Amino acid sequence: MAARIGAPLAYPVQLDPAEEGGFVVTFPDFGTGVTQGDTREEALLQATDLLETMVANYIAEGWDLPLPSRPAGRPLVSLTPLVAAKAELYRAMRQARINKAELARRIGISPQQAQRLFDIRHASRLDQIEAAMQALGRRLVVSSDAA
Repeated sequence: MAARIGAPLAYPVQLDPAEEGGFVVTFPDFGTGVTQGDTREEALLQATDLLETMVANYIAEGWDLPLPSRPAGRPLVSLTPLVAAKAELYRAMRQARINKAELARRIGISPQQAQRLFDIRHASRLDQIEAAMQALGRRLVVSSDAA
């Protein structure tokens, strides 16, 4: 099965009016994490940072990443393509029931290099993520959509 990265993972976000003005932001799929913004646009920008932080925390803790639920009228916030690729690699590794050390062994890299494949702050190369996907019997598929 291919991991589709053309439409980066997008999660519905709940925007609730704050008493003091602006919006409080939560992600129902994650159950934790709150941010806010003075305007809807600012709240959605803050939501992007919060989403990536929550994904990084889930990966660091070794928890399963939730799949995005249906929007149900809520705005969607997408992971950047690279973070989405890392999240899909993490999911594939969890589904294969292996750890990062075993993934490193399968693709012939050090455990430290494998760890960086899951670090959302590290600018991993797509060919490295692709090699890791192949070691898991998966393939990385990249596409684009009209803006």
